[in-house]
Amino acid sequence: MNNRIAITHIGLCTPLGNSPETVLQRLVNGDTSAMQYRDDLLFSGPTIVGSVNDDNLIDIPEHLQLFACRNNRLLNTAAMQITHAVNEAKARYGADRIGVVLGTSTSGISKGEAALAYQLEHGHFPPSYHYSQQELGSTSDYLKQLFELEGPCYTVSTACSSSAKVFASAQRLLQANLCDMVIVGGVDSLCQLTVNGFNSLESIAKAHCNPFSQNRDGINIGEGAALFTLARGQSEVMLAGIGESADAHHISAPHPKGLGAIAAMHGALAAANIQPQQIDYVNLHGTATPKNDAMESRAITKVFGPILPPCSSTKPLTGHTLGAAGAIEAAFCYLLLSQHNQLAQLPPHIWDGQADKNDPNLKLVSANTSQQANSQQGAPLKYIMSNSFAFGGSNTSVIFCKEEA
Repeated sequence: MNNRIAITHIGLCTPLGNSPETVLQRLVNGDTSAMQYRDDLLFSGPTIVGSVNDDNLIDIPEHLQLFACRNNRLLNTAAMQITHAVNEAKARYGADRIGVVLGTSTSGISKGEAALAYQLEHGHFPPSYHYSQQELGSTSDYLKQLFELEGPCYTVSTACSSSAKVFASAQRLLQANLCDMVIVGGVDSLCQLTVNGFNSLESIAKAHCNPFSQNRDGINIGEGAALFTLARGQSEVMLAGIGESADAHHISAPHPKGLGAIAAMHGALAAANIQPQQIDYVNLHGTATPKNDAMESRAITKVFGPILPPCSSTKPLTGHTLGAAGAIEAAFCYLLLSQHNQLAQLPPHIWDGQADKNDPNLKLVSANTSQQANSQQGAPLKYIMSNSFAFGGSNTSVIFCKEEA
């Protein structure tokens, strides 16, 4: 049996847009225009978030209105882009051979918030509300019913690593021959609970997030969805290796030395059977919280040694999309390796340029140049690593590679 895992199709719904061409262009240009102040989320005043334009969302089909919520509209918009691939796989393998594994953390909580406000005013919940709309399992169940699938279906919710871990889940399902295709991804939508919860932890930035700066003061939150179809075989972009760890250092703070992050990166490198020097770019977790950035800079330095790869955090462009972050940033890595990125451009690191003297310096991609991977050798992108480090010490590193022709 062929155990190589191919990424055959993707679907996007992000603050940077929904099409591969638009998302890639805004990504490599360091476009922060999706980051806007909103005054309807944080109780204490306006805050910057990364929002998806409502005009770009596709409504839930009439026969699936039980699942109608903004979170599933984000998911549905991405799902429409992989419909043809899923239908082809159903015809070839059967509906029982296609699995669904999604990551989320907020799910449809905003629907519950609106319903509660309605109940306080009218004395009863609105007719369109059902608790299942905000359950974590609603996302994967919706996709299963949308595509009329019968294979394994479940949701992963490990905070900010949720939709990075789904790649490992899919790999196991495929290698165990329980599925011939697995749809993976993540989705999260903005809601008051999350924004105010992070604010109570003093983790919301006062303005635009500023990862790895000495002036960083917290995150901006975002929303979005990304989906992938995975199958055994060969495609332009491959899943090369995954590393997972659980250091359980603290319920919300990372291990200060990044031991779990280091283990995840080493695990991914070992699974991909490559050396650290072969990584052409690292998409950093890069939340802009003081403790995460201090930890991650140490972990990167420990794993890669004196020859650091180009790195950047893309969260200043989209906000931290929480349970969807792993999938959305994996989609960025996919686009960087795809034929759409002929110039091998990388996303610039958007910050104030004032490095924290207490932390190791990373090789951050400059916003002033169209920096290319391995520009010294003029080589194209081959291997890209994406890091996702979550509350509770749930760490995941995923390596993607470009298949040689």
